[in-house]
Amino acid sequence: MKLQTLSFNERRDWLRLTRTQNVGPVAFRDLLKRYGTATQALEALPSLIRRKSISPPSLSQVEAEMDACDNLGIKLIAACEPDFPKYLRAINPPPPIISVWGHSEILHKKCIAIIGSRNSSALGLKFAASMAHDLGDAGYIIVSGLARGIDASAHHASLETGTAAVLGGGIDHIYPRQNTELYEQIQHRGALISESPLGYRASARDFPRRNRIISGLCLGVVVIEAAERSGTLITARYALEQNREVMAAPGSPLDPRTKGCNRLIQQGAALIETAEDVINVIENIRTPMMMEPNDGYEPHPFDYNAAQKDIEAAGPILKSLLSATPTPRDDIIRASGLTAAIVNAALLEMELNADILVEADGRVALNVNI
Repeated sequence: MKLQTLSFNERRDWLRLTRTQNVGPVAFRDLLKRYGTATQALEALPSLIRRKSISPPSLSQVEAEMDACDNLGIKLIAACEPDFPKYLRAINPPPPIISVWGHSEILHKKCIAIIGSRNSSALGLKFAASMAHDLGDAGYIIVSGLARGIDASAHHASLETGTAAVLGGGIDHIYPRQNTELYEQIQHRGALISESPLGYRASARDFPRRNRIISGLCLGVVVIEAAERSGTLITARYALEQNREVMAAPGSPLDPRTKGCNRLIQQGAALIETAEDVINVIENIRTPMMMEPNDGYEPHPFDYNAAQKDIEAAGPILKSLLSATPTPRDDIIRASGLTAAIVNAALLEMELNADILVEADGRVALNVNI
């Protein structure tokens, strides 16, 4: 991705495209790859979207959001801009635009995520606070999700040294309400981050996207108390996909809140007991690659117009291969027998028309709710 500072009109069009229904990070990336700019992608959308109920927000709506952010002191940062956190830009694809409220400069420092159970034990809360405090003293910024339990404990303990909270809803929507005071403290002393519009209330579908940003901001993720089936383990999976280090605190085999941590350790996560353990792991890993390597390779341009009939014919084939369970894109390409360019173009149009649901990491599921 070419680094550049967007003009007002370019930023408005980036925001307008990313706020369009069904345009997630994958669709945004593919639209820019296909049309070059957000402005040209917006011009092309009517030819791609069959459903008349789906359209980009108006210019006035987007400009109203930009004005509201300016008035509150919230920064809207596009993934192509120098101010965008470099580790988050390295994930594929990054969120096109994030809102940051507070001290955005801390997101350029070394960050470590501390996450865990909402229904945590007293020992778990104490350990999370101790870990966050000691890592903060060592110069690390603590990132978490502002949830009850482990998240809140880690945030509280790192307010003095630097903490960032990633939200599932809009950056101005406080959830859970019991963390209102903590939210306000982080806004003044740390940083709040969201990829959702102002005023948006998060649903269950939004939290995996939040979790992907938590891990994407960080060099590694520390898991303290997690059940075997929990959102915390989704964050750990994203961290592995992003080539970030996963660390876990062991717990009693009799406590269901620690079974997920023990499982992670069995699968190769680093066992940690102190902040020093975490620092040793982080300092011995290879720094994640920040930009795509420049190897001089330029793929042959793909003529979407000439291939339109093939793209349309691919739709029914891909639909027959999909189910309600998210499937990796590479598996779909292999099973279809079609070229990657045709499959990706067809999936883009299917996503824009709500025929499929695409996770932020690119996995694809059939939309069974239409």
